[in-house]
Amino acid sequence: MKKYSQLTAMFAITRASLKSIFRSPSAVIFSFVFPFIFILVFGFLGNSGGRPSYKIVLSKDCDTSNILFQRFRMDPSVRIVKYQTDAEMQLDLQKGNITGILSITKSKDSTIPYRVGFKTTNASSDKWHSFIAIISEKKNMAADIAYKSQRREYALFDFDPQRDETQVREYKTIDFILPGQLGFSLLSSGVFGVAFMFFNLRSTLVLKRFFATPISRTYIILGEGISRVLFQMLTAFVIILAGRYLFGFTLVHGVETFLEMLLLSFIGLLIFMGLGFIVSGIATSDSTIPPLANLITLPQFLLGGTFFSVEAFPHWLQIIAKILPLTYLNIAMRSVAFEGVHFWNVTTDMNLFSWHWQMPVVFILLIWGIIVYAVAVRLFKWE
Repeated sequence: MKKYSQLTAMFAITRASLKSIFRSPSAVIFSFVFPFIFILVFGFLGNSGGRPSYKIVLSKDCDTSNILFQRFRMDPSVRIVKYQTDAEMQLDLQKGNITGILSITKSKDSTIPYRVGFKTTNASSDKWHSFIAIISEKKNMAADIAYKSQRREYALFDFDPQRDETQVREYKTIDFILPGQLGFSLLSSGVFGVAFMFFNLRSTLVLKRFFATPISRTYIILGEGISRVLFQMLTAFVIILAGRYLFGFTLVHGVETFLEMLLLSFIGLLIFMGLGFIVSGIATSDSTIPPLANLITLPQFLLGGTFFSVEAFPHWLQIIAKILPLTYLNIAMRSVAFEGVHFWNVTTDMNLFSWHWQMPVVFILLIWGIIVYAVAVRLFKWE
């Protein structure tokens, strides 16, 4: 008699499960259609829309005692930001996250006491002309104040509107949005897909029928898990390539970067599948799965840097965001894709409460994986 093969049985489960996933409208919609629609919308939207705002960095020698600087500081559309290191500032300058570097310095020319300079990159070219208008507006305000106060020297600012522009790789909206939507797809598929799949296998007594066969429980989980991984990795493959060839999504090192993003997708998916196992173990009925799953996915979707940078949140909300695994997956995806950093070298600034240190993102994801599966083993139910 031919010996029973656990691997053959596992692959049979994988094939059957994969077919059922492709036949499930909800699986296809949440894993592929929704993220792809968001990518299409933001891809066509580009960098346009919204009320303009200007994040400005002051040069090290910028004079802040003059009336022109005071006008800038009072403008609600101008936000003056500071960086701990020049490297961080240069990186945001190259991405277009800041409009440029403003300098107001005292001149040796007694007829024109101050000179105004501005350094930017082509990544912020969409904000250049409007910011020049703001500079002219502030100069007129300063001149008016000087006239009224009879302090002529306050109003003399020499400004050359020719920008000192550095040409850099363009940081497009799609470079921020696509990793976030890919993370959303992985999160939805991992949590909702696994939770519904194993709960339905229990409630329909499919697992009980499996127990009547010689296949082990480990191979049952592996067969179902592999099908979910194959489906979602195919989705990640399509999303990344569509972003690259339809909207110019940046893959700095080409195929190498593409493969690293797929590997990160695999790591993130394993963590999110563990969360799905937890939900399936806690759920008592089909109706309890959506609220439990949403309790896990919605905070990450909203706070994990999917649509907005975590830095845009208040400090107390950043502390919550920096606990969530999706936050770190998004950080790693964007660093690998645009900055060209290898995923094992991606670090994040852990500024929680009074603690401040740099930590590898992969290490944080590994910790999350250990915690998630330790809880999943305790809660998972076969019957």
